[in-house]
Amino acid sequence: MRSDRVKKGPQRMAHRSLLRALGVDDYELERPFIAVVNGFNEVIPGHMHLRQVADQVKAGIHQAGGVPFEFPMIGVCDGIVMGHEGMRYSLPSRELIADSIELMTVAHCFDGVVMVTNCDKIDPACLMAAARMDLPAVIVSGGPMLPGDLPGKGVIDVSSVFEAAGELAAGKADAQEVLAVEKTACPTCGSCAGLFTANSMNCMIEALGMGLPGNGTIPAPYSQRLSLARRAGRAVMKLVEKDLRPSKIMTRQAFLNAITVDMAIGGSTNTLLHLMAAAQEAGVDLTLEDFDRIARKTPHLVKLSPSGPHRLVDLYRAGGLQAVMAQLGQKGLLDLSCLSVAATSLAEALADAPVLDPEVIRPFEDPYDKQGGLCILYGNLAPKGAVIKVAALPDDWKGHKGPARVFENEEDAAEFVFQGGVEAGQVIVVRSEGPKGGPGMREMLALTSALSGMGLGEKVMLITDGRFSGASRGASVGHVAPEAAAGGPIAAVRDGDIIELDLAKRELNLLLDPQEMEKRIAEYQPPAKKLPGLLKRYARQVSGADRGAVWDAGD
Repeated sequence: MRSDRVKKGPQRMAHRSLLRALGVDDYELERPFIAVVNGFNEVIPGHMHLRQVADQVKAGIHQAGGVPFEFPMIGVCDGIVMGHEGMRYSLPSRELIADSIELMTVAHCFDGVVMVTNCDKIDPACLMAAARMDLPAVIVSGGPMLPGDLPGKGVIDVSSVFEAAGELAAGKADAQEVLAVEKTACPTCGSCAGLFTANSMNCMIEALGMGLPGNGTIPAPYSQRLSLARRAGRAVMKLVEKDLRPSKIMTRQAFLNAITVDMAIGGSTNTLLHLMAAAQEAGVDLTLEDFDRIARKTPHLVKLSPSGPHRLVDLYRAGGLQAVMAQLGQKGLLDLSCLSVAATSLAEALADAPVLDPEVIRPFEDPYDKQGGLCILYGNLAPKGAVIKVAALPDDWKGHKGPARVFENEEDAAEFVFQGGVEAGQVIVVRSEGPKGGPGMREMLALTSALSGMGLGEKVMLITDGRFSGASRGASVGHVAPEAAAGGPIAAVRDGDIIELDLAKRELNLLLDPQEMEKRIAEYQPPAKKLPGLLKRYARQVSGADRGAVWDAGD
């Protein structure tokens, strides 16, 4: 066992003495040591209940003969940091969390690890750490929040609150109406109730095989979630026994499976960044071309908020992610030989996973769309790619062409929108918000939600080298690469320039003479920003969005 390095032999007497100070006895010194990385904090609603989940993980480890050692990890609530400087820290937190998990787990010679997580950047950080350490590992999420239910409004979630701000600004709702939405939308613990980034990534963890069946969809308040946590504790012990490591699970085929599931359920655009980042840690070659190729052949079977009327609890009741994956597997779209942390193949795990509600999980014969929920765009404005969530657009939306209105930061664009300056047909361009230029590649949910609340979500196109929340809907194009700060063509756009998006061709173009474009790019000066220590280091080290916005080690 790896843990023998800290507990076996006469040279480890001092080590054992310190372990005894923790209450470890002779019996336990003979057992595998398992790290339990707990994301609990009192800041993130998706993490506020994770003490209870982690306790059940530890119980499962004890049941299977292991010795659990719990330590914490940090986390950022994207909803609370949305729309201000705090959002610059969200994406960088992913790298810090992965580093800290590696540091604690490897330094203390644990034999295996269970990571208890739930939210946007914490989920992918756990995937990255698991791939990097390549120790037997299980990831267990805290589960999705239940939605709110407001008389007159029906079922609502946190995206409803962001959109209510737009309705208020447009005079479509009064203060009392939006206050009722605010007080009702988030009624329980858990990751926000729709298929936003947190729940998208919890589903990706399950689809990759790094979480047990049910990881993505069992609601946070349900007792089944606690049972799942105990099983995760027992599962990691089986992985240690079999020496089944992430390198045997997080293969290229597993990542392609996850992308296929992502396209079928219409997940967050952020899954592109996070899956590519995890793939790099796993030594797997994954590019935007893989996403594009799979999107073209995968039908869109599930529409959850913000794309449709259903939430994660509805998908759970309809058979869960397992039912979606079983359908995809039956049609030959998944590699069912891939392994999972259940120490079984996908074929075994999905053998009995029927669809229980065809209104929530559409049959292949009647999909929402014949192609996936995300669309990769290229063109002279995005030579290294951009992404749009077509799942969150009307079926008859085929593209947009209009004059640009350019902003160098999210705040100025938001002020323009909330003060009523925006008009149907415009293309709002927000640049210098990419991984380096932001830095931190901020999400712009306040902007997308305001436009949707004003009834302009499909009538105004929003383009940025930053990101959008998984809760965003409308004509929102993000991850434009290269970014402005790296000399990307988005730096050339000026007010009044015509930008065209052709969805059929998957092209995003600035209608400008190439020589004039090159001249403008050469003349562009990104806004000067005084950065604190972490953001300064991040801006210096981070790669482009087309590579997952990972810290670039320079090798």
